[in-house]
Amino acid sequence: MTSREHYPRATVASQKSKRKHRNPGSAPRAVPSLRRDQRAEREAAARREQRGGRPSRVDVRGERPVSPFGGLPISELMILVGAIAFILGVITGAGAALIVGFIVCALGVIEVTAREHLTGYRSHASLLAAVPAVGLELVLVLLFPGTRNRALFLFAVVPVFGVTFWLLRKRFLSARQARIARRRG
Repeated sequence: MTSREHYPRATVASQKSKRKHRNPGSAPRAVPSLRRDQRAEREAAARREQRGGRPSRVDVRGERPVSPFGGLPISELMILVGAIAFILGVITGAGAALIVGFIVCALGVIEVTAREHLTGYRSHASLLAAVPAVGLELVLVLLFPGTRNRALFLFAVVPVFGVTFWLLRKRFLSARQARIARRRG
């Protein structure tokens, strides 16, 4: 005798029909769940414990540094206006708009990156070290316009970039330590 012969055929509900359904067009329940909140707190505490009690990188950064212009987004507007002028200069072939757009956009980017870097919020050492290196390259090209082998300028530009990067990186690490100490204290 097989097992099928012992049991009468019964209708069993499928797993899908046992679940409670919500109308797909309706909003989810707005009922706060105390157990869900407590569980989330326990899981967060367990993650902190697993990390050894250290705050995450995001916790260390905190809020972005405030703009020196108060609540006005002057640097961001400079980046936008400079980019628009640069694009118009490229499209129309206007050299003045191209140069002014590039300079205004670069000044906005330098201000934002320097502020974030020097306060220990985010490192921009490579970008900031490139500014004096590119400036030196520009001066060398203007001083020696007939030079055919401009690769020789790299002997002056690369050390400037390297030393500036090293100094900016040291400054960022000390600013980051100070930022961490302020957040803990």
